[in-house]
Amino acid sequence: MQNHPIDLHPVGEVVSDVDRPLDMPLTGKTGVIRIYPEFVPALYGVEDHSHLWVLSWFHQANRSLLRVAPGRLNPALAERGVFGLRSIGRPNPIGLSLVRLLKVDAPLLYVSGFDAIGGTPVLDIKPYFEQDIVFSPLTPYLRPASAEVRREMFWKEAMNHHQEECLWLKIGVRLALIADEQFGKIQNPDLKVKVVGPGCLADVLQGLTRARLSNPPRFEYRPESGVAEVLWSNAGKSLKVTLRYWPDPDRGSNLDDDEFFHIQVQALS
Repeated sequence: MQNHPIDLHPVGEVVSDVDRPLDMPLTGKTGVIRIYPEFVPALYGVEDHSHLWVLSWFHQANRSLLRVAPGRLNPALAERGVFGLRSIGRPNPIGLSLVRLLKVDAPLLYVSGFDAIGGTPVLDIKPYFEQDIVFSPLTPYLRPASAEVRREMFWKEAMNHHQEECLWLKIGVRLALIADEQFGKIQNPDLKVKVVGPGCLADVLQGLTRARLSNPPRFEYRPESGVAEVLWSNAGKSLKVTLRYWPDPDRGSNLDDDEFFHIQVQALS
């Protein structure tokens, strides 16, 4: 094998109050990218995009790792090769982060959902395009041990899809967590989802489950006023969750799930 020299020049660096990888939330946080003066002209037109791919160099990473267990996510998970994970440690620690662009104030880019620590060299910035999406990819389920981390991940996915922090997004995330406890991976291609009620709730749950109307058909929606109900079914079991508080769903939003929802689990014949 012939080695070819690779000459990389960082185009900027990360400004963040987090300076250790272990202190960075798994879902990232708001941060700033400072572009070096000679590369500022490359920012022309970047504000036309809502999301960006940021490639960075995880300078504190262990480059000797080929297999790791995603212990921060869940200590019980088995080892995997680093090419099948987004782990920091890897032979070439290139970070790939999908961030929301909040503001451009050249030479600064303000972004959210960024998982690179302060001082991280930024190698490149590319816009996120519509063609980048795979609506329902096949992936292993690396389930976080913490319910709070699961909630944060669902919240981030719901916001990326629904694009509005509304009441029904909050309720949809809670429903997804209930389904996750019963079925595991809610993106499972065998898990069917039926939503009756507001369109916002249906949109949030379709985004979280990646359920399509066909190929395979596993998502069904019926608009109806005065009700919010979701039926999940898979592997001989069904889960029916109905909102108890209507027409004022915000009235009991601080209640526990059993008080806020009517939850029915039953075996299917």
